[in-house]
Amino acid sequence: MSVKDRVPHVKSRRSYDATKRQERSRHTHETLLDAALERFNEHGYAATTIESIAGAADVSEATIYKTYGGKPGIVRALCVRALGGRGPVPAERRSDALKATEADPRKVIEGWGRLTAEVAPRVAPILLLLSDAAAGDAAAAGLHAELDRDRLVRMTENARYLADGGHLRTGIGLAHASDVLWTYSSPEVFDLLVRQRGWSLRRYSRFIAGSIVAALL
Repeated sequence: MSVKDRVPHVKSRRSYDATKRQERSRHTHETLLDAALERFNEHGYAATTIESIAGAADVSEATIYKTYGGKPGIVRALCVRALGGRGPVPAERRSDALKATEADPRKVIEGWGRLTAEVAPRVAPILLLLSDAAAGDAAAAGLHAELDRDRLVRMTENARYLADGGHLRTGIGLAHASDVLWTYSSPEVFDLLVRQRGWSLRRYSRFIAGSIVAALL
């Protein structure tokens, strides 16, 4: 057999090895994030150490620092995972698809309400934890501000969809619509209504959608 004849077999083996490495990497990533989230929920942001996360995830501290840079990087990764919601298609992409395919702005907003109720239980506790830590930790404060800005950018894009489609009520501009969407997507609203007042996620979803429609359309 010539060298040329053997090349496809070598490539196939390399592709198989690469796939296995990627699977191991994803498993390690998920295990580490699960361990970090458990530690943060149990002990808070400040009291949770990289050492304790590494021990729980059975990885080295050096691996965590190399991959995430420290606790702020872990929290950022937790938020990215949480914002994806459930299923293989991230919530943000489903929101974009809704805007692209649905003509009725009320149905789009109802979809936003459902997506908010899907994502909030996952991301709001992390953001509230970070908010509490921000008072005494400069890195946590910086990340909290960054994530807040990111959410405002996303809500501004949604507000622009309403504005460009001529759906906003007379006298309501882009900035005002952005602020309304930013407010109703906040972790604080979820905390007040669902965690403190015991609302169901369905009731919360309908409240978010109805409030946005009443405020903007």
